[in-house]
This record gives sequence, C-alpha cells and structure tokens, in this order.
Amino acid sequence: MDSPVPPSPAGPGPRRRDRHGRGMRGPVAPPQVPLSVSRAAVFGDLVQDSVERLERRWPQLAEVDFLVLDVPPAAGGDDSGPWADESVPLGGVTPATSAHPARIVVYRRPVEIRTKSRDERALFVHEIIVEQVAELLGLAPESVDPRYGGGDGQD
Repeated sequence: MDSPVPPSPAGPGPRRRDRHGRGMRGPVAPPQVPLSVSRAAVFGDLVQDSVERLERRWPQLAEVDFLVLDVPPAAGGDDSGPWADESVPLGGVTPATSAHPARIVVYRRPVEIRTKSRDERALFVHEIIVEQVAELLGLAPESVDPRYGGGDGQD
C-alpha cells in the first residue's frame, strides 16, 4: 500500500493570494536572467568588452575613464536645434588634466539608432572607441587596432 505524501513545508513567508485576477506580483524573471537586463546595461557591457580588448594591447588605457552617456550635450545655441549644421557625435574624448584623468565617452542613443542588431552594435561601438583612443594617443586608428575598418590583424 502506498504511504501518504506528507504536506510540503511552508515557504519563507506568508503565501499571497491572487484575489483580483491580477496575476503574479513582482519581477517576472530573476536578476541574472537576460530579461531583466536593461538596454543601457547591455550597451555598457559592449563598451567594457571593447575596452578590455584594447587594454591588452595598450595597458596605459587602464588610466582612462570610459563613460557611457545616453545622448551628447546640446551644442550651439541657435534656435534651429542643437545639431542643425553638424552631425550628432557618437563619442568624445577629454584629455587628462592635473585634476582629472582622460575620459572617453560613447553616446548610447545615437549608436543604437544607427545599428539594427547586437553584433552590428558591438562592431560599431568598438570602432568608435578605437577612434577615440587613437585621438587621445595621437595615433591612426589602424595602429590602435589593426582590425579597424575591416583589417585582418590579430589581437
């Protein structure tokens, strides 16, 4: 004869009832699941991956602050819009001063608008960072990363 199954022990807190048919309350997925990762966090990871690739070749980049901002600051001051006569920047570089380390900024929204897939975005982010590092170091982008622009070089 089968023995009865003992009742399961109560969970860590009181059980909540779904009284009004509203479904589950709280997050749909745990934080480690990709559903809960924001677009900004994914973009930050792309920037970090690119920086780590370049730091292997250029250790002095460890002293540079890499930032991600949503949009570039408004330029000019005319009434026709902040970027009426110029293209919207995708990144920027600020040289080091006695008070602050050098900074390289990548603007997330302009990059996202110009790319369709994650792979395309990763390549574009890397090109932007290579160009900014080249400007900071006073070098050609091809010497910062031989693969820049579709080159065949290896890391």
